[in-house]
Amino acid sequence: MQETMPEPTGATFFEQIAHRQKAQKTRLCVGLDPDLTRIPEVCKSSDRPIFEFNKAIIDATHDLASCFKPQIAHYASEAAEDQLQETIDYIHGKGVPVLLDAKRGDVGSTAEMYARELFERYGADAVTVNPYLGKDSLEPYLDYADRGVFVLCRTSNPGGSDLQNLTLDSGETLYEHVARTARDEWNSNNNVGLVVGATRPEELRRIRNICGDMTFLLPGVGAQGADVKEMMGAGQGGGMLISSSRAILYAGSGEDFADEARSVALETRDEINRYSN
Repeated sequence: MQETMPEPTGATFFEQIAHRQKAQKTRLCVGLDPDLTRIPEVCKSSDRPIFEFNKAIIDATHDLASCFKPQIAHYASEAAEDQLQETIDYIHGKGVPVLLDAKRGDVGSTAEMYARELFERYGADAVTVNPYLGKDSLEPYLDYADRGVFVLCRTSNPGGSDLQNLTLDSGETLYEHVARTARDEWNSNNNVGLVVGATRPEELRRIRNICGDMTFLLPGVGAQGADVKEMMGAGQGGGMLISSSRAILYAGSGEDFADEARSVALETRDEINRYSN
């Protein structure tokens, strides 16, 4: 297994990612969405089964990952916030950034508490946020200038079009308006990225045309079936973090589950690189 290169001291999240992607030759973001009904039996005998599962996945894949992305609900629903903290600390011990997937969105005073939770309690290097309460709900996150803030723009779920594809009086769709506003009004600290579904290459291409070289978090590779070649063609011209979770985490269910996870992560990383410029 290739050793990972340490991140630059004092670097912002996006600087860390740029360094890591170049050093490790990977744009893969490994999602950590543990499900106690699916993790292997070998982990369930532990009094910290979620952490033991995550630890094995991290050990097997950290040199292939540009970052890890824990999804906070998978821990909070099991009252396993302590195991989330252990997981984040363990990832940082490997020299890898953490993108905490929380999708928070609330009024400004509450958003301040959420930002403190995610950035100060858990020590996340980046987070996902929901923009639909407007700029004042995003400012508490944006004020952490060294951290990354990924704004939901065009999501990969089937119901995303219910709102995101609505046409505004200006003639643009709501997701295009979010992209343009993120570029022009929310990114004064150069710490904003967008969440754009990898399953929708034509819409991804339109957002890239709006946003230039901004970094996109692209969920949908693996279990959701995104076409990697089409995604890479549509997203070229800017930063990309390509997320895969279930396909890697649950590649195997026996005692060799971590080796199976590594095999899928390696295959995914190599397929992404095949179509990289």
